[in-house]
Amino acid sequence: MTADVLTKSQLISGNIIMKKIKDLFHFFFQSTKGLILLGITSISVITAVWGMLSGPMVEWGVRDFVVDLLGMDLQSVERSGRIIMLYHVIAMIVTAIEVYMITSIVPMRRHQRANINNTITVGWITTTIFGLAFGYFGHNYFYHGLFLVGQSLIFFAGLLLTAALYPWRKHFLVEDKEYAHTKSGYDLERMAFFIMAVSMLISAGFGAVTGSFWSNGHETFLAEDLIRVPDKTALQKAVIGHLHIMLTLIAVAITLIVGRWMDFKGKLHKIAMPTMMFGTAVISGGVWSVVWTHMAHTFIYVGSVFVMFAALLLVIYSWGKLIKDRTAELGLENPTFGQKFIALFHDPIKFGPFWQMVFMNFTVSGVGIFMAIKLEQIFRVWPAREERITLTGHWHILSAIIATIILMYYIDIAGIKGKMRKWLGWTIIIGSDIAFGAATIFSMKRLFVTEYYQTPVVNWTMLAMDFGLGIILVLVGGILIWRLKDLFSSDGLWSKESASPELDLERTSVLTQAGRDAIKKEMEI
Repeated sequence: MTADVLTKSQLISGNIIMKKIKDLFHFFFQSTKGLILLGITSISVITAVWGMLSGPMVEWGVRDFVVDLLGMDLQSVERSGRIIMLYHVIAMIVTAIEVYMITSIVPMRRHQRANINNTITVGWITTTIFGLAFGYFGHNYFYHGLFLVGQSLIFFAGLLLTAALYPWRKHFLVEDKEYAHTKSGYDLERMAFFIMAVSMLISAGFGAVTGSFWSNGHETFLAEDLIRVPDKTALQKAVIGHLHIMLTLIAVAITLIVGRWMDFKGKLHKIAMPTMMFGTAVISGGVWSVVWTHMAHTFIYVGSVFVMFAALLLVIYSWGKLIKDRTAELGLENPTFGQKFIALFHDPIKFGPFWQMVFMNFTVSGVGIFMAIKLEQIFRVWPAREERITLTGHWHILSAIIATIILMYYIDIAGIKGKMRKWLGWTIIIGSDIAFGAATIFSMKRLFVTEYYQTPVVNWTMLAMDFGLGIILVLVGGILIWRLKDLFSSDGLWSKESASPELDLERTSVLTQAGRDAIKKEMEI
């Protein structure tokens, strides 16, 4: 009798454990919020561990401790190759996170969404594990082969996404006149997503073709190491173009994502979408042409102006919407300028992404344009090391700004409210802007201080960078610990997120009735 009771209780316990494992698997690998959380967690762990190998950590002895503890193999001659592997791993995860966001907010067939998410998830996990294993733990070429397999799966997921975003299907005709569309009803915002995806596939091809020539006319290098080399090979130019355009397109993608997040519409939307489409196409073509023409920067400047103008229209719309929504919530029919100003800052999580777009002009876009205009008169007169620092800081700041926008987007969809939402939002904004502003001053210091007198500037800007980025890393760590604790609760937030719809059905309201019926039918299957 006792044995039977024990057997039944064991079966019940086993079933409960198996159900919990099954539910957690569904959350992390099938729900949008779980997939995004998995990606953010992976980047955070990689940043925390590999950040221990950076310059300041060498001086404190932390780097040697981490290398010995993990058994890393760090040959100095292989440094460039390791950095390239690490950058690709992080970039693949960021790309996957943006894909998860797109498949959750852009109407598409259910099986397409599942295939895209599953394929890119297997791809970035494979790329991450075996890319880091090959780069930092010996050079087993079986690992390198699997690293390439992972990248190939991500590329294939990109093909699936592009097919799913195809904008000329009657299911996805737009009926609501508030949203940009053609006379026939084709969604221009969907076209902007489609052009971005196609451009990214072609741009990825530039890197892949160059990679196929490794040790056969092409050797490993960091782009910033070639700034003073007058004659670059076509393959070297392709790599330089590849890294610039991929980061640019990741920025375009997050701009389109937060635009849909804010329900971008109206007159500004009708101007912004064609502008974004044209700018994306021109800037992509300009970067590709860097391989065979010296006129590439002319096209890049033109494309950048259109992309930045579209982003500006989004900022204007979003800030206006935040003010309007908050004053309406307070019941203010004729708010004063002061009341509008305060309303704008009420929700830092919604205000933050668009402020980062504005702030980017002072730390990335403005610096880049100034460098291009004064390249020969100022920057080429500097020591090569100073120009190298400026270029490296340029794309690191842009990538970090994109990361902060992704983080604020996640905080919103995770449903964090109240004081915690405000603390998280303002910490991300203030901390990142202190760090990025300090990095900009550090990289441009030769404009206002000589090398002999630079020590105070270097010390204070480095301290500000470490402080700003440090508090953000602590914040992210706190969020991840909270989510980890939540996983052990049977009725935690994760269970609700796992049960939430895969598609944001609110945005299907812009489609025709036939399109809405088709999407709802897909969701029921």
